Amino acid sequence: MNRLDFLFFSRRDKDKYIPPHVHGCYELVYYLGGSGESTIASRNYAFRSNMFAVISPNVIHEEKHATGGEVLFIGFHSDHEALRGLNGIFEDDSALTILHTMFQMKDEFLEQRPGYGDMLNLLAGRLIIQIQRLIDTDKLPPRSADQLQYVRNYMDEHYRQKIAVETLAQMSGYSYDRFRHLFKEKYGEAPLQYLFAKRIEYAKMLLSETRISISDIALQSGFASDVQFCSMFKRSMGMTAKEYRNSTKWQGAS
Repeated sequence: MNRLDFLFFSRRDKDKYIPPHVHGCYELVYYLGGSGESTIASRNYAFRSNMFAVISPNVIHEEKHATGGEVLFIGFHSDHEALRGLNGIFEDDSALTILHTMFQMKDEFLEQRPGYGDMLNLLAGRLIIQIQRLIDTDKLPPRSADQLQYVRNYMDEHYRQKIAVETLAQMSGYSYDRFRHLFKEKYGEAPLQYLFAKRIEYAKMLLSETRISISDIALQSGFASDVQFCSMFKRSMGMTAKEYRNSTKWQGAS
């Protein structure tokens, strides 16, 4: 199923910087003019006129415009296998096929004639097929290793925040079960175990080097509650958080 989520134009001035952000849907950014650099899933790409970016759901991206230009954005949902985990910047063909379809979508969106919603969804499906044909996704190199590494890098940077394994699976471009299997196969432990291990290590640092209360350490380390933290800490370390702290330089600081 293909469904349009948003569509809009924007003018990007010279030296305009768009900070890191994510969307819950696929995003296609078409550069009508200007030039610059975009970072998508920790990889840098240069862009110029008549190039477009494809960004998968929940993938962090940012961009810096060296010269100004118009940009057309669309966001859409799709379960098309060719798009799964696809991220990067590509060049339109000489007939500007991608741009023409996006302009058709823009006209439908602005005119809002009867049935325009269904037409927009049909055009979104057409656009996906055109992207597949243009970049020939079947011939792209395997993305599994890069995507898993990207997800782990994201976990390393955000483990203290609330992270759902379902979200990580979307970022990887795999189903929930497939992502868990591949992650454990590559890194030796399940995604949730990996997150908990990172949180325990951070909590150990706070316990040994600060006077922060154990309840606050639990929350700052990313645990849902101090009860969860204390239970997992004892299971992992073989002693309570208080006992661990008392064995370090902040004796009796809890």
